[in-house]
Amino acid sequence: MTASLYRLMLRSQLTRARVAGLLALGAVGIVTGLAIGSSEVVNHQLAGTRFIDTFGLALLAPVATLIFASAALGDPNEDGTLVYIWLRPVPRWRVVLAAIASSITVTLPIVVGPLLVAAAVTGAGADLVRATAVSASVAVVAYSAVFVALGLRVKRALMWGLLYVLIWEGFVAQANSSAARLAIRSYTRSLLSDIADVYLRLADVSFRAAWLVPLIAAIVAGGYATVRLTRQDVA
Repeated sequence: MTASLYRLMLRSQLTRARVAGLLALGAVGIVTGLAIGSSEVVNHQLAGTRFIDTFGLALLAPVATLIFASAALGDPNEDGTLVYIWLRPVPRWRVVLAAIASSITVTLPIVVGPLLVAAAVTGAGADLVRATAVSASVAVVAYSAVFVALGLRVKRALMWGLLYVLIWEGFVAQANSSAARLAIRSYTRSLLSDIADVYLRLADVSFRAAWLVPLIAAIVAGGYATVRLTRQDVA
């Protein structure tokens, strides 16, 4: 039953418009990476790492994940078809798990694939490629759970998610380290900085915390979504 829910949500998220738009955004990243790699007047390691941080972790990863994850339970919640999922004789946590897993399945290749190519063509070396793979993958997992819960909690989750990504993570959390602790990006940025061995501003979270906090956030978000799905009236 969980497998059938997973396939159902996977099909509902995979629309041509979503995939094409995000692949186009990923292509922009690759072209920019090529421009960095072909330049002879920049520090490729520093420029490449900053590019993956500002484009990959600040834009592509959260926005792509938001588009898919917020729709997993959010779309049926808004159009009234969530009741058909809710009535299935399966534990609520399995429904949430299927939503998160399907979001990760769709988003991971769309985000990580182009970013790995972009990191490779910057000429920054293998360390940046490894750092990109790890930090982007952790970002997708954390954002998937958070945005699945958001889609279940509020209407117009895409708008609220964009406000979080662009306003909170993009501006407020860049102001000081205290605000940064409440942004997923600060932890994925620290992973990128540690593995690539390149200094980035506000990338001062310990390596252990940079791993654990996003995963804990994912577990908490999944738990909240389970409770919300159990208690809310979906009829």
